[in-house]
Amino acid sequence: MKFTKMQGAGNDFIIIDNRKKTVKSPDYPVMAKNLCRQRFSIGADGLIFVEKPQNPQTADFSMVFINSDGSFADMCGNGARCLAYYAFVNGIVLKLKGKKMAFETGAGIIKATAGKDKARITLPDAKDIKLDINLKIENREIQVSSVNTGVPHAVIISQDVDKVDVAGLGKIIRNHGQFAPEGTNVDFIEITDRHNIKIRTYERGVEGETYACGTGSVASAFIAGLKKMVQSPVRLHTTGGETLTVYFKQSKKNGLPVPIYNLELEGKVKIIFTGDTK
Repeated sequence: MKFTKMQGAGNDFIIIDNRKKTVKSPDYPVMAKNLCRQRFSIGADGLIFVEKPQNPQTADFSMVFINSDGSFADMCGNGARCLAYYAFVNGIVLKLKGKKMAFETGAGIIKATAGKDKARITLPDAKDIKLDINLKIENREIQVSSVNTGVPHAVIISQDVDKVDVAGLGKIIRNHGQFAPEGTNVDFIEITDRHNIKIRTYERGVEGETYACGTGSVASAFIAGLKKMVQSPVRLHTTGGETLTVYFKQSKKNGLPVPIYNLELEGKVKIIFTGDTK
């Protein structure tokens, strides 16, 4: 079975074209655990299957995403960007200049454009927005805001993100009762100016810090935008050293949450290698 390994901002993925249903869905979790295992296999943050769309009139194909621990996720931002580029270079969608492809995910329809070494996706509107929640953690309180940008995220604003214990604190917040039963991804951000944010993310399903997180970058820009701390476009500087850019539109209505819409995520993508699984 042929596969392609790709990375977007340091998030790496294994992509398999399964439109002919060579792999049956009950086998997805085991395959993800085996193939994503670092150093013992291909290694990746997640496994992506390309499938035929349920509704060909509204989508070109469907995306199924499985985390490296075998759990399913509704969507993955950097994974979606890599998949858009994969579909572009492999002719799954027509290479028409300016034409947006559309594909199904558990979070809804994602629209995307791809070309050269970049991909840009338009995400569904953010939901489940909660600002300034005080979480009791051990002997202190930590203020977080939460939002679902395809998957759930908790966003914590820090004065110095480099000093944050992402592994320890991220794990506690990821499993906190506030976000039960599914848990949440956790983003620690430092706002450096009106258009730049440093970000570190503890990812659910990977169960550790990753080099970047697409939906986390969008969630962070969204929350900071609601708090009127940043303006579009927002550049997210990731642990892996690459930059993701989030674009959004914001209404002039007063009150919270202030509607922010037309969320888009852009950044570089790269095919690392292709091969055959055995």
